[in-house]
Amino acid sequence: MTNVRMGLIRKKADWTVEAFDAYWRDRHGPLAARAPRLRGYWQNLVVDRVQRGIAFERGPWDVDGFSQLWFDDAEQSARAFTDGGLAAELVQDEQHFLGGLHIVTAEQSVVIAPPGEAQRAGLLKRMSFIRRLDALGEDDFRREWRIHGDLVRKMPGVAGYRQNAVVARERVKGTPCAYGDLPIDGIVEMWFQDAQTLQDAFASPAGQTTMAHAKTFLGDITAFLVAERRIV
Repeated sequence: MTNVRMGLIRKKADWTVEAFDAYWRDRHGPLAARAPRLRGYWQNLVVDRVQRGIAFERGPWDVDGFSQLWFDDAEQSARAFTDGGLAAELVQDEQHFLGGLHIVTAEQSVVIAPPGEAQRAGLLKRMSFIRRLDALGEDDFRREWRIHGDLVRKMPGVAGYRQNAVVARERVKGTPCAYGDLPIDGIVEMWFQDAQTLQDAFASPAGQTTMAHAKTFLGDITAFLVAERRIV
């Protein structure tokens, strides 16, 4: 299990998707890549907001992209974006092109290892926010999500599946907040060959069993299709 720092990003309203994506890739990406002790950095541009394959209440969150940054530990992650001149430079750059930014730190579990970078280039990737039922505690949520992972393993056509269990939240970057201020319990990453494979996976008997189980512990799911790229 590894820790990953994830930015939940919204572009400024007057920026086109194309301009936002180009700036994120060509200007902000290389800047963030200078973070000390950074082990990996991927950007995920939202290209579709349809739930696809699931009949589940959608949550209130909307984003234009997800960033994922890996460090050896949470302390290194925090220091990389709070200490020194780079931290201030990043904030200034974020204010230039972002309309909103939340940060979560998550414990990442690989349930089905996705293919390597070259093989993933042609796959469809879906990322989803999940929120537990109000009556469910965090420990119970984690237990049920582990069970859920075992069910996903039985679904046909799933090329990769990672669970990112949120352990720390910053509704405003640099300021830790309570669960109630950013009630996201996890972020799901799933890879499929294409949209039809996704639909068929959830329509299968194993997929129906998996989603029936989801309704016993999740309050909402907010799904996005994304185009991923590696920066580091």
